[in-house]
Amino acid sequence: MNPKWNGQFSCFDLVAKTAARSRSVVRVLDIEIGGNDFVVMAGPCAVESESQLMHTAEAVAEAGARVLRGGAYKPRSSPYAFQGLGVEGLKILRKAREATGLAIVTEVMSEEDVDVIAEYADIMQVGTRSMENYALLEALGGCGRPVLLKRGMTATLEDLLRSAQVIAMAGNPQVILCERGIRTFETATRNTLDIAAVPVLKTVSHLPVIVDPSHAAGVRCLVPVLSRAAAVVGADGLIVEVHPCPEQAMSDGNQSLTFPEFRSMMDDLQPYLALQQEARQLSPELLPIGGAA
Repeated sequence: MNPKWNGQFSCFDLVAKTAARSRSVVRVLDIEIGGNDFVVMAGPCAVESESQLMHTAEAVAEAGARVLRGGAYKPRSSPYAFQGLGVEGLKILRKAREATGLAIVTEVMSEEDVDVIAEYADIMQVGTRSMENYALLEALGGCGRPVLLKRGMTATLEDLLRSAQVIAMAGNPQVILCERGIRTFETATRNTLDIAAVPVLKTVSHLPVIVDPSHAAGVRCLVPVLSRAAAVVGADGLIVEVHPCPEQAMSDGNQSLTFPEFRSMMDDLQPYLALQQEARQLSPELLPIGGAA
């Protein structure tokens, strides 16, 4: 380990890697995130209708996704953009879970919404704009659900782990870190995927780490190759945007994969995941959340 990292990250004692806790697994239904499986979460940026979500849920499940993503509440940059269906969207997500068996991950934007979203979601997502909303993070400490914590678009890894520490200190150790690209001077992509963040976080923290190639790229054609990169550097999974007709999507259509594109991406990932599986056989024994060596 880089000697600098020890002092930089070890202060976040509940999420930092130690000799006693080198790796943790977050369990969601029958899914283990951070274990030996590469877990893919997929679905539309926003729940637009029951038909749209049900078709997407069936398609991504058939292609191998384990978790269905979909926003019921959307933090949009423009006040004129689609803001989500709210509770109605949550009800549609629950119906999709009942039909497909997929777990549900959806974003929570306010501490006032934590309880109602926890009734429907299996994983509570903290979006990039909310990573330093400490009132929300503290409320998630008692939600009884795992938290998917996305890195802020201008946040350092130290900032990300500080927010994870806040959730853990509030009583919830079930945190999944997500690298989703950061804002740089580059304009060819929506954000810049910090691929080095994955091995750094896996070195300094025991928490699972996944990658969001959709928001990192902002360009559909780049999502599969960034997904392969995530697998190669040891990510525990992906969260990917998929839509039945991206050209008609109410949000993030440019970065959403079609059903055939998603299936092709999942097939193309297999050789890279096989190599990752071989590497993980050499890793330390898995340690479940809340356990001790």
